[in-house]
Amino acid sequence: MAESTPARSLGPSARARADLRIDRVYLRDLSFESPRAPGVFASEWAPQFQIELNTRANRLDDGRFEVVLTLTLEAKAAESTLLVVELQQAGIFLIKETDEERRREALGVACPEVLFPYARETVDTLLVKGTFPPFMLAPVSFEVLYAEAKKRREAAQDESPVDQPPVE
Repeated sequence: MAESTPARSLGPSARARADLRIDRVYLRDLSFESPRAPGVFASEWAPQFQIELNTRANRLDDGRFEVVLTLTLEAKAAESTLLVVELQQAGIFLIKETDEERRREALGVACPEVLFPYARETVDTLLVKGTFPPFMLAPVSFEVLYAEAKKRREAAQDESPVDQPPVE
């Protein structure tokens, strides 16, 4: 196994910090499809892009987590799919003893921030190898996405019935 990266902290806006160590970054799954090739190369390249981004974390053992950033990029023109890239960029992270909220924030913000540049480079390389124009994904604020998801979770908890008997 390669030498581990030193521990790092969450961004400066995080009051409560969690230290983490990157043990490994790897490509877990990858798919590239160009269903209209070679005809797609004869037309002008002006597709509409749709990007879907998700993350998930799995506990491996005491303090170690696998975080998977799943990215799907689809290019369409006139209701026709020109290309699809699906990838899972993953990493194994050690998160030192910390409370649950700081651990969740590290898994939802800091770890995806580490993985995103790898996924971004892979997408660009694949498109170029497919002889499409280079494509650089715009930066993503995982801190904002995490905050939005946290608000949705809290709102869902507030709307759920509290003292309702189970339905039989």
